[in-house]
Amino acid sequence: IVPGDVILGLASSGLHSNGFSLVRKVLVEGREADLALPRVDLGGITLGELLLTPTRIYVKSVLATLAEVPIKGMAHITGGGITENLDRALPATCDARVVRGSWKVPPVFGLVQAAAGIDADSMYRTFNMGVGFAIVLDRKHAPAAAAKLRELGESVSEIGEVVEGTGVVTYA
Repeated sequence: IVPGDVILGLASSGLHSNGFSLVRKVLVEGREADLALPRVDLGGITLGELLLTPTRIYVKSVLATLAEVPIKGMAHITGGGITENLDRALPATCDARVVRGSWKVPPVFGLVQAAAGIDADSMYRTFNMGVGFAIVLDRKHAPAAAAKLRELGESVSEIGEVVEGTGVVTYA
């Protein structure tokens, strides 16, 4: 992994079971009857359905892509969010510069943030924010990797790049 490499993000299916203690506290407790109500802000589904959405599994898509395109690093974005998972794929001489707004953040994260009064940095340290898996690769291979992943049913966004640094994730 070197400066100039690209970071591709594969969309999550939602919360992926991270932060559910907080989610239950701020969105569910005392509002259990609301779980079955369709919500406009969630595209017409209920909060109950949203919270029960299964975690997306990336292994088949990633293995098929890895067979065709050289991938330098990968990170499953779990508890600790993008901030505390993507950094594990970095050498000590590089940072991952992630560009907020370069992918669609599902509405549930805004609901949690507003209900809990959490700042954006804490959200990115706790939740996947719509990116369930990240792939680091040479810029020249990014279009082929993205095309293959989309062919396999993944929603893919270029979410950032590798820059010189100290092994941390930063945001632009």
